Formats: sequence, structure tokens, C-alpha cells
Amino acid sequence: MRGLYVVTPDWDDTQQLLEVTEAALRGGAAMVQYRHKTASVDLRREQAECLLALCRSYQTPLVINDHVDLCLDIDADGIHVGGTDASVAQVRAAVGFKKIVGASCYGDLDLARIAYRDGASYIAFGGFFPSRIKKYPVTTPFEIITQAKAEIPLPSVVIGGMTQHNSAPLVASGADMVAVISSVYMAGAPELAARGFARMFIDQELCAA
Repeated sequence: MRGLYVVTPDWDDTQQLLEVTEAALRGGAAMVQYRHKTASVDLRREQAECLLALCRSYQTPLVINDHVDLCLDIDADGIHVGGTDASVAQVRAAVGFKKIVGASCYGDLDLARIAYRDGASYIAFGGFFPSRIKKYPVTTPFEIITQAKAEIPLPSVVIGGMTQHNSAPLVASGADMVAVISSVYMAGAPELAARGFARMFIDQELCAA
């Protein structure tokens, strides 16, 4: 797991959602998370199925936020859980060991340790910066990435107000993926925005070579 990780906004317009997601995929997005906190059951199912078909056409994993039953019903590639959702251990038991299980760890290294112990596939830290979408304390320290990389053998994702500019130091510190919502979905040119994030990881690899 490495690169741009796009997380969908709460859009009810399925066609718009698909168009911008496809632009992100053309730009090099490495993973997609379907997250819609206010959708009806029927809309959530419709959008998730459409996104899964799109992601499969680009050979890119689709992760469902929170809804384990939906993940299993449509056979999505994985599930992401937060602090108020089911535990990583419960989710791993429900979905088995072939699916991706991501865990929000906020700014808490102990949560990351527990997620690793319980079978997470990746750990997500944030928020690092104010977000246009989510409301949360902006208290995650930058050094948590280097601390996590030193002791937890899982890919790390950074989220929270991410732009190409402010996420670059986190990638340089070892973050494996940058998760974004507004920096791609609300960009004037989503494909170019995605390409910029994807290029950041390529440049980092060239610098490390």
C-alpha cells in the first residue's frame, strides 16, 4: 500500500461521485474509500456497487467505511473502522483474513499497537491539519509517523486537511499513503490534483534511491 488514498465526500449525486472518482483513478489514486455518513441504505448500496465496478476496472482496491455488512454483501476489498465503530478484532473476525482492514488511530500510538495486534492491514493517523470536511481536534504530532514506523510493521496513512504541500514532510517521514477528500474531490481539476499527489510518492522514491 503506497500512494494517494481518496476518500469520498457525502455526495448524493452518484454520477458526479463516479466521474470525480474516475478522474482520481486516472490521476493515479492507489486506493478508494467509500464514505457517506448521511446516505440512505439504498443510496449507500447503489453508490458502493458502482464504485466497486469502477475500481475493479482500474484494478484499485475499494474500502468501505464502517459498514461491514455492506462490504461483505458486495464483496468489496476491505473495510475501514474508526474509534466509535466495531473494533478491529471484531471486524477482522467478520471479514476474514483476505480483506483489507484499516483502523483510525488518530494521534494515539497505543491505538495503533492494538490495531496491529488485532489484525489491521494499515493504520491511519490524523488529523494533522484543519479539514474542510471533518471536524476534529488538530492535535496529531508529526513524529507519530516515525515512531510508528520504528515499531509497527504496517503501512501508515495520514489524513486531515492534506494538501500536496503540507503532506510532503509526512511522506518524507515515512507515511505510506496520504488520504484526501477535498484536495481531490473539490479541486478544479481532480485528475491533475490526484496526479500531483501520486507524483509526490514517485519523487520520494527517487530521492531515496
